[in-house]
Amino acid sequence: MTTLKQFRTPILLGIIYLILMVWLPGTAQRTIAVTISYAKEMAIIMPAVFVLMGLIEVWIPGDKIQKWLGASSGVKGVLISFLMGTLPTGPLYVAFPLAASLLKKGASITNTVIFLGSWAALKIPQLLVEIKFLGGTFTIVRFVLTLMVIIVMGIIMNILLKKDLENIQE
Repeated sequence: MTTLKQFRTPILLGIIYLILMVWLPGTAQRTIAVTISYAKEMAIIMPAVFVLMGLIEVWIPGDKIQKWLGASSGVKGVLISFLMGTLPTGPLYVAFPLAASLLKKGASITNTVIFLGSWAALKIPQLLVEIKFLGGTFTIVRFVLTLMVIIVMGIIMNILLKKDLENIQE
């Protein structure tokens, strides 16, 4: 029974694929093709992410992460988290293992949410394209409002998940 609970998502997806194959074979084929495409992409990207995580684990001591991104880091931690999220390019799923590593090393939930939110919505290359197609005024307004919402989300998540973070960092 424990094994079933552990693999319930892949089992459920398999059942959905089977149902699609019976009733909507064309959709099932496209769905499987997209799944295989994403799996290949992840197989190429994730080893580099794991190497990067290992380097972070070895090169950056936990006390430095706590100092720079911990609960007492203040505005400096927010700025570092924001910069860490806006500079890289790549899919969002790359940021989640990095965020987990930061949490384990002592980063606050607020700064981790800011990192993830910035990665998802405020990347510099994305902003440059947005300026080209939507204009500078729109981009600046969206950027400022998005940043404000991300910071508020980080604060709310910190309040809601503070006990969970203590369990992760133990």
